[in-house]
Amino acid sequence: MKRRIGIVIAVAAATALVLGGCSSASGGSGAGSATGKPVKGGDLTIARSQDIISMNKTNTFDNNSLRVMEQIMEPLFMVSPDGKTLKPWLASGYTISKDQLTYTINLRKGVKFSNGTPLTAADVKFSIDQDTASGAAGWGFINAAIKQVTAVDASTVQVTVKHPWGPLIADLSLFSNGIVPNNYGGKTAAQFYDAPVGTGPFVWDFWKKGQSLKLTKNANYWQAGKPYLNSVTWTVVPDSNTRKLQLQGNQIDIDDTPDWSSLASLKTTPGVNATTFPSTQLDYIAFNENRAPFNDVHIRTAISDATDRNAMVKAVLFGNGTPAYSMLSPGTPYYDNNAGGATYSVANAKAEMAKSSKPNGFKTTLLIQSGDPNQSSIAQIMQSELKAIGITMTIQQLDPTANKQARLAGNFDMSWNLWTMDIPDPDEWTTWAVNPTGGSNSAFTGYNNPAVIALNAQAAAETDTTKRAALYNQVQEQASKDAFLDYLFYSPYVFASTATVHGFHVTPLGNYQLEDVYKTK
Repeated sequence: MKRRIGIVIAVAAATALVLGGCSSASGGSGAGSATGKPVKGGDLTIARSQDIISMNKTNTFDNNSLRVMEQIMEPLFMVSPDGKTLKPWLASGYTISKDQLTYTINLRKGVKFSNGTPLTAADVKFSIDQDTASGAAGWGFINAAIKQVTAVDASTVQVTVKHPWGPLIADLSLFSNGIVPNNYGGKTAAQFYDAPVGTGPFVWDFWKKGQSLKLTKNANYWQAGKPYLNSVTWTVVPDSNTRKLQLQGNQIDIDDTPDWSSLASLKTTPGVNATTFPSTQLDYIAFNENRAPFNDVHIRTAISDATDRNAMVKAVLFGNGTPAYSMLSPGTPYYDNNAGGATYSVANAKAEMAKSSKPNGFKTTLLIQSGDPNQSSIAQIMQSELKAIGITMTIQQLDPTANKQARLAGNFDMSWNLWTMDIPDPDEWTTWAVNPTGGSNSAFTGYNNPAVIALNAQAAAETDTTKRAALYNQVQEQASKDAFLDYLFYSPYVFASTATVHGFHVTPLGNYQLEDVYKTK
């Protein structure tokens, strides 16, 4: 016996999402508003501070890359604009067997790749299998519960799981499970990802590394009449003031993203819409537990206790955010606002230092990306705060590529980072963060608490929402006690666009669908 799932699939514990607690959305029309009938044609230019890294969806963790690949390679299911539910996308629906181990997925009819080749179940099987095969070096952990993917016929796929698995449909909505041609269309993976092919609204045109990347309209797109735009170009403009001036001068259409210090002035600039969108973003400091003294929980707790999160929200976000006290964000299912994350107390920080392996203090470094004013502000605030408890902190700035390489190699003491959810289920982040085999050696920290790993695995496998909530509460509470991260703050996404841009919307997961965007003169 099978249970039929409707056209809109509610994510387990959708009622647990709190989508606006960390943002202050602007009023007025905003970058996400669209009025009148969509206009066809036009070229959209988006400026941002950093370039992409790769289009390989199975092993790329960089948000700048992901936002581009999402316009080319689409998943079976797509998150709704408010981030609360999932809807069939390349799939038309699915059923679950009574034992909850077999998912039968029907593919949407008439979908073609941009090269004109019809989408089939063989493509789906290949794409999911390739993601799974990436293992700990990529996003393979997201498919850990999958036992087998079978192409039943050209338009039907069966996914068999090893045990009941609550996040499966959410997992299949992840970009890493985006669908590409079977066997990469006869190419090697490296050749294919140099100019990837998918079913998305846009197709690959060119990439001038460090300068710009362009996609053009997919004439074979399955959504009739879309996309409206002829092309989308992302330019690399590291300086935030330059991006602001380009936006005000109509040289670009969207600034991704302006500095918080510019938000107030942009909101009052004629012809510009500056908008904040609710997010799932968490900024945090990662401690490298493979280096002394960060293998000492008292050291990690002392630093967390010495962090004045309210001061950071004011100085870095200009008040547009809230302090973080959990590894989950308010926009994520099963978020616990009483998770026990450190609160600011210099007295407690000094007491923890006295109990630590370095009671008289020590010297250390914080790794940040060069050219990022927000990270620089965070680092300077921390530098002053840690001095008060006997820790001398040097700020180490590396360009984005070198910074990533240092984190991957574990070549740091402490490192700034952020996380945004990509699916409306906590498993993606919690497994990444607390499981050493979850794709990042526990968010690059080396954190390894077997009890937390077991709790997290149990939570992901649980299908009862009440029981899942209780388990994720335990994960959050124990992770806070272990202080493996120094949670900083939650912030909304901020974008600025010219008034000629319509239909631009960012979900709490950070993704945007450019097939819905159009421009007016």
